[in-house]
Amino acid sequence: MSVRVLVADDQPIVRTGLTMLLDAQPGIEVVGAAADGREAVRLALRLRPDVGLFDIRMPLMDGIEATRRLAGPDVTDPLPIVVITTFDLDEYVYGALKAGARGFLLKDAGPALLTQAIHAAADGDALIAPSVTVRLLAAFAHAQTPPRRQPIEPLTAREEEVLVPVAQGRTNNEIAGELHITPSTVKAHVASLMRKLGARNRVEVAMWAHETGRI
Repeated sequence: MSVRVLVADDQPIVRTGLTMLLDAQPGIEVVGAAADGREAVRLALRLRPDVGLFDIRMPLMDGIEATRRLAGPDVTDPLPIVVITTFDLDEYVYGALKAGARGFLLKDAGPALLTQAIHAAADGDALIAPSVTVRLLAAFAHAQTPPRRQPIEPLTAREEEVLVPVAQGRTNNEIAGELHITPSTVKAHVASLMRKLGARNRVEVAMWAHETGRI
């Protein structure tokens, strides 16, 4: 069954290019394309895609606000959203991730990484461009000096071990291979981390790891 994707970008050539690129990938189908954040929210609510691929800088409503409305803390059934941008240190990226985005990629990521990010988001994983993961999250975490939440229960040694690759943007399968455990075991540890940290998704787990100096 194909992952149904909604693309949002204000540049027609980029929007068309992303649509053609994704439609050419097996297991992915673009079901809608929006030219601004307001249209993206409207189409998302009507089409109910599996994943949103949103640019940050769009007219009428930017990608951050669109993400917040579709995936924010008050949303009952959040849409998995991958943010895609030209700027690897865009000051809005941290805000987008805080708003509930599940992934962050640069527009030059290439079809393989883009496809991986779409599937990861659909599967409940998060993928952040490896080239900027640590630099981006660490820079913004320290610049914003957010309050550091304490876990409701202490983390186990294995959870601490899983936390680091999660914060580096690795998927469950990649973590399983590194730690020689099954993907389902990784998933259970990630779920426990989210519960203990009060995190809504893997990106918030990654942010907590950076905020507390674990990376």
